[in-house]
Amino acid sequence: MKYYCIGIKGTGMSTLAQILYDLGNEVSGYDDAKEYKFTQKGLEERNIPIYYDGEHPIDKDTIVTYSVAFKEDHKEMKRVKELGLKIKKYSEIMGDIIDLFESIGVSGTHGKTTTSSLIRHLLENTVGCNYFIGAGDGYAKKDNKYFVVESDEFNRHFTDYHPAYSIITNIEAEHLECYKDIDDIRNTFEIFANQTKKLVVANGDNEEVRKINYKTKVLFYGFNDKNDIVIKNMELLETGSVFDLYMNNEFYGHFDIPLYGSHMVANAAAAITIAKELGLKQETIHNLLETFHNAKRRFAEEKVGDCIIIDDYAHHPTEIKVTLEAVKQKYPNKRLVVVFVPNTYSRTRDFKDEFIDSFKIADKTYLTEIDCNRERPEDYPKITSHIIVDKLASGDMISLDTMDKLKNEKSSVVCFLGCAPVDKLIDKFKSVINQGE
Repeated sequence: MKYYCIGIKGTGMSTLAQILYDLGNEVSGYDDAKEYKFTQKGLEERNIPIYYDGEHPIDKDTIVTYSVAFKEDHKEMKRVKELGLKIKKYSEIMGDIIDLFESIGVSGTHGKTTTSSLIRHLLENTVGCNYFIGAGDGYAKKDNKYFVVESDEFNRHFTDYHPAYSIITNIEAEHLECYKDIDDIRNTFEIFANQTKKLVVANGDNEEVRKINYKTKVLFYGFNDKNDIVIKNMELLETGSVFDLYMNNEFYGHFDIPLYGSHMVANAAAAITIAKELGLKQETIHNLLETFHNAKRRFAEEKVGDCIIIDDYAHHPTEIKVTLEAVKQKYPNKRLVVVFVPNTYSRTRDFKDEFIDSFKIADKTYLTEIDCNRERPEDYPKITSHIIVDKLASGDMISLDTMDKLKNEKSSVVCFLGCAPVDKLIDKFKSVINQGE
């Protein structure tokens, strides 16, 4: 079959395009962004064409899918409609692919990418697996039995999914541009959970996760003794995190992971539970976890002289808080500086106070202007980064042109956070601290 992906450089769409190609389909795509994005690496490796002008021909039997960042009045959306092409939602196509395999759907407000990547690592190095991970990583082979799928709640995408196994890492208020309130969010997760065919592995420490009325078998994991899988004896060290895992009150094993923060330990516990259910031995799981490397833009570190640069996708206040706590775990004696790129006007408005609280962990916080491609600023009057920065004791605005504000941070840990691209900011920062050397 032939597929045309509009917004093909988006993390989800890029991943979908790669999987469609791997399954033997002919794939091409369109994007407005001509500059290089890390998500196109897999596309280029597969020689998937990316168009920018909207003037190339498209065969009439092509199925079109699109990113929600592209509205109906976009010129390329108009063109494919005028051509009479079949258009399917991204999540519908994903649902079709999921049904071809024994799938593991990883959901949750936070932790989806890392947990998906952990399971991928465990399966890929043992029995083999396909995977769809929102960091722009996708791969599929028809002969593989298992398919690891990062299952996003945005726009209720995952309600089109019917995996064999699922994980719910947590449920928290998020994407309030799509949901009425926390009850609406939880009810949507309940739909996903009860569309799971065999087993749900759920974070029993999370109040909203516990409120779900599960019709599918469920195993709860967490730090609380009331869970089926209990994390004990955790130590958060400068070299990583260690912990013991108990299953149904019996010691299962000790694990060492090169990850930082209690939230990462919880993610690992979920991945271990799934791996055990799929037949992997404890010793194999233990040894593989020690060699794990996280996905793109998840606590990605680079050392430049005495400065540590961290690139992380964190964009929700909870994610920011646990990421900064993890930095403090690994670098307790270094000054911590944050450069944050807010991504949507609605999230900035809805979580203003929570953002302010999360940044208190840092010694200094800089925010750029809001970088958003799916909301219009005129719909959110008076919502700018200043509603956060102006309330921070150590806050300031920053841009690509004012990165010299960081010229004295040559010995600090500088975290670049946000789901919008930050690579240009990082490159400019490197040039600033390298000046005169």
